[in-house]
Amino acid sequence: MKRIALSTLSLALLGVTGVAHAQSSVTLYGLIDESIQYVNNATPHGGSLVQLFGGNIQAPRFGLKGAEDLGGGLKAIFQLENGFDVNNGKLGQGGLMFGRQAYVGLTGDSWGTMTAGRQYDPLVDMVQPLTADNYFGSTFTTPGDVDNNDNSFRVNNSVKYVSPVWGGFQLEGLYGVGGVAGAAGSGQTWAGAATYATGPFSVAAGYLHTSNASNPATRNGGWNSSTTTGTFDTNFPANAGVNAAYASASAIGIASVAVQYVTGPWTGNLSYSNAQYYHDGSSTFGQTQKYEVGRAYLGYQLTPAALLGIGYAYTKAHGDSSASYNQVSLGGDYSVSKRTDFYLIGAYQHASGEQRVPGAGGGLVAATASIGSYGNQSSTSNQVMVSLGMRHKF
Repeated sequence: MKRIALSTLSLALLGVTGVAHAQSSVTLYGLIDESIQYVNNATPHGGSLVQLFGGNIQAPRFGLKGAEDLGGGLKAIFQLENGFDVNNGKLGQGGLMFGRQAYVGLTGDSWGTMTAGRQYDPLVDMVQPLTADNYFGSTFTTPGDVDNNDNSFRVNNSVKYVSPVWGGFQLEGLYGVGGVAGAAGSGQTWAGAATYATGPFSVAAGYLHTSNASNPATRNGGWNSSTTTGTFDTNFPANAGVNAAYASASAIGIASVAVQYVTGPWTGNLSYSNAQYYHDGSSTFGQTQKYEVGRAYLGYQLTPAALLGIGYAYTKAHGDSSASYNQVSLGGDYSVSKRTDFYLIGAYQHASGEQRVPGAGGGLVAATASIGSYGNQSSTSNQVMVSLGMRHKF
């Protein structure tokens, strides 16, 4: 990715405040990912959808990041990252100006990095890079993104520590402050992860726990945490979606582990997640809903410019409902330069069992397919999606 060092004058024109002249470096960066996408069974009556869609492999973004050398191996750092819809120019992440990331902190060669603000959780930082989503994005990830494998949410009001690398081993921890007077645990998030890499082998594991608002009136039958937005997949109001019925959960707990091995042009990884949507007296469902997710990926670097990949994901729900989802994904990516590539990706998913309709008193219905984290709920148990796209980095 090409990075553009900005002068003090450029920073002033961009409206960046503070002592810009003291920055050791400031970088403007971004990318645009756009495609023509086909989805079948994309309406309640079985119709197909053909659309322009941005953000298959990576969501469109632009950002600023920088570092100031404070001496003695210590640096002050910051990052502001915006997400947007390339097809209409709207802000992403619910209309937030810097909804992808916004943090400031300190980093030191010997003790690690401490940052505060809106950030990714440790599972996204350490486990997700060892899964298929890291190579081909949303089309290869978990149905409904029930385990946040596709980075559906960030953590607000959070403090994060990342250790140095000790012989291939690294730790990361995060705490998101709920900030509710008289109820310290309301809306809080905490997480931890570790990774180890040696030669061609890498392994990572972690756990995330995020809480909903504890006040039933504040929760109002949905997810209203002060630190996360949650990840709830639905499109047709009359259908259940993969996990839309569990937005009133008291908390979500996600445990994930992944292993990866690289040999020559081949990259293979396996991953497992266990996501639990806990219930309490204010939830609209009667017992804890669990999702177990197993994923496998095999990639082949055909040439230095061409990557081929195949992925499989199996998601099994149990507890409150019994749905299962089998998804096979294929992809090819070809780089024409260091900054520009073209891709063709697709997936087929089959759903079975039952899933719950959202809302108080919502019953169980036949499970319907929903590929990846797109939220295009199928009108049947099957769905096919194909995207032909281009990605440009700057």
